Amino acid sequence: MSRSGVHELVRGGKARAWALAELERPDLSAVRHPLGFICLPVERDGGEGVCLHLWSDSLAHAESTTSQIHCHSWDLVSHVLYGQVRNVHAVVADAAADATHRVFEVVSGPGGDDLAPTSRTVRHTTGLVEVFGPGDTYTLAADRFHSSVVPEGGEAATIALGSGRPGSRDLSLGPLDGRLHHVSRQPLDAAETAAAVRLITAHLT
Repeated sequence: MSRSGVHELVRGGKARAWALAELERPDLSAVRHPLGFICLPVERDGGEGVCLHLWSDSLAHAESTTSQIHCHSWDLVSHVLYGQVRNVHAVVADAAADATHRVFEVVSGPGGDDLAPTSRTVRHTTGLVEVFGPGDTYTLAADRFHSSVVPEGGEAATIALGSGRPGSRDLSLGPLDGRLHHVSRQPLDAAETAAAVRLITAHLT
């Protein structure tokens, strides 16, 4: 089903039913995302995509090589299936001598992510903090720096719908002295994927 089709189901109150149906797919796979959650890709069509995102301490997760603060090259619609998710906006300002971070460009491909330091150095402060719970849907425009935070020890899952915006880039705030590097996406094995599916299903039924 297309991104727009899934969005219509979410708007119509059928998000849980759709997610449960997708979790029964025999070809479902999962990867450890560098931002700390488990990603179960559902649909990809050009610049549009749909994924299920899972935060759980019961599954091993990847660690970011830069920071949790990032911005997307695509517009995001996120629907919380269960748990609590905080959308923490970051106010980023260019800086030189007093800079605390360097902006990295993230280029994703089948083998993972290439993170390249740019010439832009910045400082940031915490801006608006939005708190969302089960059944809530929120949006985030491309090019807006933010982080998605789940309370320590908390469990959460979302439906993430992305729509690419031409001219935008995926960016992350990293260390000032950071260098070009590659991060491989770590696939979950069959047993771990099944455990992720059981975990989400148990919360939705």
